[in-house]
Amino acid sequence: MRKDRRRFLRTVGATAVVLASQSLARPPGAAAAVSGRKRIGIVGSGRVGGTLGAVWVGAGHEVMFSSRHVENDRALAARLGRGARAGTPREAAAFGEVLMISVPYHALPDVGQALEDLLDGRVVIDTCNPFVSRDGEIATWARAKGAGLASAELLPGARIVRAFNAVGYMRMGAAHERPGRFGMPIAGDDLEAVEIVSPLIRDIGYEPVLIGGLESGRHLMPGTPLAGERTPEEIRRIAATLE
Repeated sequence: MRKDRRRFLRTVGATAVVLASQSLARPPGAAAAVSGRKRIGIVGSGRVGGTLGAVWVGAGHEVMFSSRHVENDRALAARLGRGARAGTPREAAAFGEVLMISVPYHALPDVGQALEDLLDGRVVIDTCNPFVSRDGEIATWARAKGAGLASAELLPGARIVRAFNAVGYMRMGAAHERPGRFGMPIAGDDLEAVEIVSPLIRDIGYEPVLIGGLESGRHLMPGTPLAGERTPEEIRRIAATLE
């Protein structure tokens, strides 16, 4: 498996170098202008979804927040002002060129079923982590399968990029103040989806570091060696040692 990981990293190495060089050439705050404004739908506008969405609004993107509590989403959108709006999960999925799903893992099957006809071909950022103490049996299954592969099964047709999984929401909310200092490990099988998501990660303040395909998504969780804020070089060094 280590050989497969190294082969994958070599395959995407050129893309990563280009993306990194583009990042270093950008002045702080210019990411949205360079990448172009995106419409981002967020399903699950709690601590992670609400925090990241607020930073994206500040970077010039249009964001639709959604959750089970639309009144909270409307209040959040009103506080953020221009570029922010609220809707249902289906409205957010239809609105977003990119969709971020940030819900407790036990809710992921219901999200997948509710949005099934809207997910095919959609670029989806998966921030969801399976915790047995909170999510029960589905978390046990997802951990055994690997969180990335499990999410792909629960969100059929989605072009998933697993990201924002093992850093606290408060840290992510402040990262744009010192952009590029830390890396954000990500996993995905679809390199075009990775390229679409990467500028959005930079807008949050992190340099995206692709560690492998979705099978590597099991390493992007709290309690793993890649958890916490690390430099891009540290992430690449740790990723090269993972089985």
